[in-house]
Amino acid sequence: MAFITANWNPLGDAFYRKTELYEMFWSLRDGLRDSLIAAAPYGGPIALLREPLRRSPSTRPQLEIYSASGVSITSFPWKSGPVVYLGWSVNDELLCVQEDGTVLIYDLFGSFKRHFSMGQEVVQSQVLEAKVFHSPYGTGVAIVTGSSRFTLATNIEDLKLRRLPEVPGLQGRPSCWAVLTQDRQTKVLVSSGPELYVLDNTSCTAVYPPGLSPQAGSIVHMSVSFSYKYLALFTETGRLWTGLSNLQERLSEVDTKQAATPRQMVWCRRPRSQQPSVVLMWDRLLLVVGSCNDTIQFPLEDQSVLVGELDGVRIISSSSQELLQEVPLVCQDIFKIASMAPGALLLEAHREYEKSSQKADEYLREIKEQNVLGDAVRQCVEAAAHEYDPDTQKALMRAASFGKCFLTEFSPDQFVTTCRELRVLNAVRESSVGMPLTHTQYPALMTLQVLIDRLVYRQFYPLAIEVCRYLKIPDYQGVSRVLKHWASCKVQQKDLTDEAIARAVCAKVGDSPGVSYSDIAAKAYECGRPELAIKLLDFEARSGQQVPLLLKMKRSQLALSKAVESGDTDLVYTVVTYLKNEMNRGDFFMTLRNQPVALSLYRQFCKLQEPQTLKDLYNQDDDHQELGNFYVTSSYRDKRLEGRLAQLQSAVDEYNKAKNDFAAKATEEEMRLLRFQRKLDDEKGAGLLGLSLQATMEALMSLGLHKQAEQLYRDFRVPDKRYWWLKLKSLAEKEQWEELEKFSKSKKSPIGYLAFVEVCMKNNNRHEAKKYVSKVTPEQKVKAHLAVGDLEGAADAAIERKNEAEMGAVLSRCSASDRLLMDKLNRARVTAAKK
Repeated sequence: MAFITANWNPLGDAFYRKTELYEMFWSLRDGLRDSLIAAAPYGGPIALLREPLRRSPSTRPQLEIYSASGVSITSFPWKSGPVVYLGWSVNDELLCVQEDGTVLIYDLFGSFKRHFSMGQEVVQSQVLEAKVFHSPYGTGVAIVTGSSRFTLATNIEDLKLRRLPEVPGLQGRPSCWAVLTQDRQTKVLVSSGPELYVLDNTSCTAVYPPGLSPQAGSIVHMSVSFSYKYLALFTETGRLWTGLSNLQERLSEVDTKQAATPRQMVWCRRPRSQQPSVVLMWDRLLLVVGSCNDTIQFPLEDQSVLVGELDGVRIISSSSQELLQEVPLVCQDIFKIASMAPGALLLEAHREYEKSSQKADEYLREIKEQNVLGDAVRQCVEAAAHEYDPDTQKALMRAASFGKCFLTEFSPDQFVTTCRELRVLNAVRESSVGMPLTHTQYPALMTLQVLIDRLVYRQFYPLAIEVCRYLKIPDYQGVSRVLKHWASCKVQQKDLTDEAIARAVCAKVGDSPGVSYSDIAAKAYECGRPELAIKLLDFEARSGQQVPLLLKMKRSQLALSKAVESGDTDLVYTVVTYLKNEMNRGDFFMTLRNQPVALSLYRQFCKLQEPQTLKDLYNQDDDHQELGNFYVTSSYRDKRLEGRLAQLQSAVDEYNKAKNDFAAKATEEEMRLLRFQRKLDDEKGAGLLGLSLQATMEALMSLGLHKQAEQLYRDFRVPDKRYWWLKLKSLAEKEQWEELEKFSKSKKSPIGYLAFVEVCMKNNNRHEAKKYVSKVTPEQKVKAHLAVGDLEGAADAAIERKNEAEMGAVLSRCSASDRLLMDKLNRARVTAAKK
């Protein structure tokens, strides 16, 4: 703490410092010489390709991927064409741009994912230079070819190549160039000798940096800031021009007194920067140039690489990695020598307090007198967030906690949030993890979700789970997502048996919310482990998730069993439909025979949609009863009589095979009826075909064909009661009263004579109805008399039978004018009651 400002270097009104991030774990025999190097921003991985243009088939270049701390992730020989450029996408995918314009994409662990081409014409002219850039649309690639033409792809996920206009007078490789992103448009800034051009989709425009000295000479190097807002130009005379990237305003122009072209040039600035600067690197010199014309020089012992970050520059060498950045203003206020800022006084008060010195009280009194204790606490918390050293963080946070004790109204939210964030950041900064995120980068890069995704992507599962639990992220967003990714990687381990992996996955995942065993099983199947996939599917509680994968794996029998067990008819239908399309008919039917539920559901489907298939099913099973039913049903759909009779005859044959005599006889009678109907249709034009037996008899009687109706009555042994009812209604409706009377006298009525009375009254013929009252049985006399409106006759019949209920029924029908009749009935009721 006493020497915290020892590595501060003044630059104008600000200070710059170099903080060591890591001593690199890698062991590079030749350092970083003769290598293509790409380091992803936000503490991302490092890719290194040695001797990228080597063409000897006997010794291939080696592509190596390391974490930011130099821990080896993967390494493999490069077997494709010569590589011009390496770069990282926003998703930490490695892009390798080859001379022939092919861009190969690998994941963090060196697994090939896909490739695309920058255009057919590039194959002939070759790629001279390339750049990978990040735009609002995603990760893009820009190249310049041997024919001096530029081609852009602004988003590799949605590839659309744009060939930019020619640059006047440009032959071969340009002096320097950069990609600009302005107002959601991607442009290229090109230096060709003394000229500077901006290329967009349709035009090539000559531009001139405002305020650049005429003696500056040609531009030989350029750099765009991390946010694409600022531009730096280095000329052949050693002058450095800085300004806005739209070339509308100059910030500064400085003579670096270095004539040689720098190997790298990177902007170094932070949000709300006091003194933005540009870092230039030569073989043995690192030069920081501010817009104030001041410079800082750092000697370099090893060849290094600069990586631009949101709030500084990472300097990577073969032995170490450092972060060069402007010291945040709040840190300057606290740690500057003789600072009287509130945070500085609070920090000193806490130091004295730990020494049990009374000076602590003096410092606190001074802060309280100025009424800035709240500001002092906030300064300490903010400064702790910007410090990389855990000991410095703790000292500042303890000072803030000490100051909070003397405040009655102070929100602890900032303090608590910063504590949590620092614990997480310190955990991921560990060299074993190798993600040197700063507190400024953390919210700019990602939500907490993205940080966890990055840990998961690097397979730091225990740390990811601890972070989720520490920050109390809901399981389905945190721990469950980590476990799902872990399980998907676990199934790819070839050194473990299927049984061991299934047990391990089940033990670890359990019933965690949001984790689908079917997704894990699908990954196992993709990796060529179908048996493991089936074992994992046994842990899946939802059949709807099991079945699709089983079908994909061609495990149709198991899929059908799972669907039936689920009780979900839609799922069963899905499997049955799939099997029907995938299997030959014989195997399909045999499969269904082993699953009665599925077979039953399929039969229901066929009844509505595929009747012919239903017939084949019954034939396959020798189900003669159902075949007979099928033929009967089919006969009703046949409009031709011959076809209908043929179908019915087939039904008779099947019923006989099924030994169902009743059904066979009923079907034969249906055939006889059809023939009878056809005969009458031909002779009389009666239109009887297709009617039921009863409807046929009714139609015949309504047509006056009583003899034919009587023939049906005898031939089909129609019950007497049904026949008499049909004829009674028919004659009454046609008002054939004489015929009706004859019919009533033909023999004793099986339906009685009350029916005649009621039917006649229904057809409004009281006179005819009265003829049949005398024939009615004594039990029905009262009803008959009441039906024809003969109250006196009804009363006499009721009194004769001495039935109180019948007397009551007659009384209920009497009106006031029937006083004598009512008295008669009442006397009879009294007499009947006495007895």
